[in-house]
Amino acid sequence: MTRLSNGTLPHLPETIARPDYDRGEVTVGIVHLGIGAFHRAHQAVFTDEVLARDPSWGICGVSLRSADTRDALQPQDGLYTLKVQDGLGETLRIIGSVVETLVAPEDPQAVLVRMADPATRIVSLTVTEKGYCHNPATGALDDTHPDVLHDLQNPGKPRSAIGFIVEALALRQAAGIEAFTLLSCDNLPSNGDVLKRVVSRFADLRDPGLAAFVAGVACPSTMIDRIVPATAESDRAAIAVALGVEDAWPVVTEPFRQWVIEDDFPLGRPQWEAAGAVFVPEVSAFETMKLRLLNGSHSTLAYLGYLAGAETVAQAMALPGMQPLIEGLMRDEVSPTLPALAGFDLPAYRDALIARFNNPSLRHRTWQIAMDGSQKLPQRLLATIRDRMRAGASYDRLVLGVAAWMVYARGLDEARQAIDVRDPLAGRIAAMTQGLYDPEEIVAALLSLTDVFGGDLSGDAGFKAKLVDALSRLFSTGAMAEISAWREARG
Repeated sequence: MTRLSNGTLPHLPETIARPDYDRGEVTVGIVHLGIGAFHRAHQAVFTDEVLARDPSWGICGVSLRSADTRDALQPQDGLYTLKVQDGLGETLRIIGSVVETLVAPEDPQAVLVRMADPATRIVSLTVTEKGYCHNPATGALDDTHPDVLHDLQNPGKPRSAIGFIVEALALRQAAGIEAFTLLSCDNLPSNGDVLKRVVSRFADLRDPGLAAFVAGVACPSTMIDRIVPATAESDRAAIAVALGVEDAWPVVTEPFRQWVIEDDFPLGRPQWEAAGAVFVPEVSAFETMKLRLLNGSHSTLAYLGYLAGAETVAQAMALPGMQPLIEGLMRDEVSPTLPALAGFDLPAYRDALIARFNNPSLRHRTWQIAMDGSQKLPQRLLATIRDRMRAGASYDRLVLGVAAWMVYARGLDEARQAIDVRDPLAGRIAAMTQGLYDPEEIVAALLSLTDVFGGDLSGDAGFKAKLVDALSRLFSTGAMAEISAWREARG
C-alpha cells in the first residue's frame, strides 16, 4: 500500500484533519530527545496546532536507542496519524510538526550539530525517569551510572540524554551561542529542577568553566497529562483503511490532554497557550496533584490488575472492588496531602480520572504502566506515604500498591510463572529475592534498596510491618481476593 507522505497528504479523505500550514516553510527550533509515542501524542500535537503562527518551531525528534521511529517516519516525511478515541467514537488527524528524525547511536555528531545550531532554542525531553541517570530517592546525579561514566570519558560520543545536553552546551559556549532552554516533559516532581541539578553536576564533573555556563540555563518545570497506550496492529490496520494509505507509526490516545508550564524561555517559545497549554509562575502544585492522583493510582491498579490477570487498565478497573479501592485511595489518602489550588475542582478532577481509567477504547496495558517501577514509586506512592505518616494518618491502600509492586518486581506471578520485568534494578531485585518466599524476608530485602525507599522508610518499623501484612495477604489469598475485599471501603 502507498505510504502516508507529503505527496499523498492532499489526497486523503476530506474528513481527515491535517496541518493548516505549509510544511515547506517549517524549520527546526526544537530538538526533542526521546521521540516516543507520548511525545508524538502530546507536545508534538500542541506544537502542530500553533505552527501556522510561527513556522520556526518545527521539531527534530531524536531517538536515543532504536532506529524504529526514524525508519517509520522518514519515508512518511515525518507525518503520522493521531487517533483520539473514547467510548463515544474516534477522530483522526495528521500531525506534521516533526520535520526531522535522528538516531543518536548511529550518528551522535549529527544530533550534537543540530542541538548546537543557533536556530535550536528549546531542547525538550521525554526519556522516562530512568533517562535522567539519577538517584530517584534523592534526585541527585548517579555519578557511578555506566552511561554517566561513558559520557564523561567520551564527550564527543555521548549515550545519555544528559551527556548530549552538556556536550551541546559546551559546543554553544565555545561558539559564543546562547544556551537553549531545557524543557523536561517527564513525570518527575519538579522535573525542571531535577534536570538542572543532574546537568549541572555532570558539567561540573567535566569542566568547572562549563558548569558556570550551564548554571545560566533555563529549566522550567512542567506538568503533562495524557494517556497514550502502545499502538496495536489493529489500530494500524484500521487507520490504513480510513486514510487509504499506510501509516507505519500512528499513535492512539484519549481526548483529555493537559500541559502546565513555567514561563521561562529566554530565547522564545511557540505560542502553546493558543493550543490550550497553561503558563504559570510555579507548576509544583499541579505536578504534585497529577503525580499522586493519576500516576499513583495508575501504578497501584497496574500492579494489582496485572497480578489479577487484567491485561488493560479498563479491564483492571472492571474487577470487583478495584474502582472503590482507587476512588478511596484518591479521596481519602492522596487528596489530603495535596497543596491547595485556588479555584480548582478537585472532586471533578478525581471523577474525570476514574472515567479516563474506564475508557474501553484505550488498550493501555497494565504491563506497560508497570515498567520502571523502582524509578516511579518514590514520586508516585512513597512521597504520599511519607506525608500520611507525618500526619499520623492511614495509608492502607497506598501500601497495598507498594506491596503489589514487590510481588511483581520479584518476577514471578501468582502461578509462579515468570514476569517480563522491565526495570533498571530488575537484576538486583531478582538476585536479592531469589529463593525467598517469606513475606518478612522479602520486605526486608527490598527495603534495603535505599535508592528507592530512602533511609527513612527503609528503617521505619511501622512501614515495614504494614508492608509485611499487605504482602502476606497478597501471597495467601491472591490479588483478586484482595481487590474484592475493597468492594466495601475500609481503612
